[in-house]
Amino acid sequence: MEHNKHKVGLTLGKFAPFHKGHQLLIETAINEIDELIVLIYDDPVINIPLSTRADWIRKIYPNIKVIEGVNSPNDSGYTADIMKIQEDYVLSILDNREISHFYSSEPYGEHMSLALNAIDRQVDLSRNIIPISATKIRENSFKHKEFLHPEVYKDLITKVVLLGAPSTGKTTLAEKLAAHFDTQWMPEYGREYWENHQVNKRLTLEDLLIIAETHIEREDALVLKSNQILFSDTNAITTYLFSLDYHGEALSALENLAKRAEKRHDIIFVCDTDIPYDDTWDRSGDVKRKEFQEKIIEDLNTRNLKYYMLNGTIAERIEQVSKVLSAYKKY
Repeated sequence: MEHNKHKVGLTLGKFAPFHKGHQLLIETAINEIDELIVLIYDDPVINIPLSTRADWIRKIYPNIKVIEGVNSPNDSGYTADIMKIQEDYVLSILDNREISHFYSSEPYGEHMSLALNAIDRQVDLSRNIIPISATKIRENSFKHKEFLHPEVYKDLITKVVLLGAPSTGKTTLAEKLAAHFDTQWMPEYGREYWENHQVNKRLTLEDLLIIAETHIEREDALVLKSNQILFSDTNAITTYLFSLDYHGEALSALENLAKRAEKRHDIIFVCDTDIPYDDTWDRSGDVKRKEFQEKIIEDLNTRNLKYYMLNGTIAERIEQVSKVLSAYKKY
């Protein structure tokens, strides 16, 4: 093969999760060749979906070709049979596409390059430049988050939202949960905005959109600082319902944010009204609390969203949340 022509590189792996060691490999290839193909192996042992791993690479490197290797071989090692199985699989995926350079950070680069008739380009085989492995990250992503791109890290966080009418204990519970799990929590931005912008206890349609947008922006920033879990006090669905309650309507942009909020959080908890009503100046009474609580639950049911009711004391609610989280697997 003439390697001075159009240079096409190939690299492969599970990328579970995709980390800076993988990025070093890809960026080295991008700087040396004209075109790069990334083949991502599926694996029944890896919980992170193949599509999620592929999307990480597509978002970070939109100009490279990503192939999702469905039904890829699971056996690894260096026996003649295993190497032949791996080589045959890669050749079948490529379908006679010529590869000039094979990039890897593993010893298998040698035999795979021979099978491809490609240059064996091994990068940081000893892990001196980027001293990390996907195994270590899976054990504790927070401890090793410096080795993860934000696009990847945010997807590893379990996002929990607490919903409920005013004075149902959301703020106190979110703060206590964050302390209990040693992580971050997102306060309700609407409360802060209300204190600075309300006029006669009213907010405009535009105000409510700003609240939802800013809440999301702040939440996105906190995700990157979170340890496994992020607890959020309310979401855009609640803001949308407030808009309907205040004005009988909502801006289409806010309605869209509420729709997107359906998939924004992994777990939804609704704080019950079984705690004493805190009748502060900015609230509308216990009757209104119960009415709005009914609207929240009705809306969640209409959207067909699964949620868990929390009741009792703060300690009891923390215990209920902990039980749900202990049984939950994001991937």
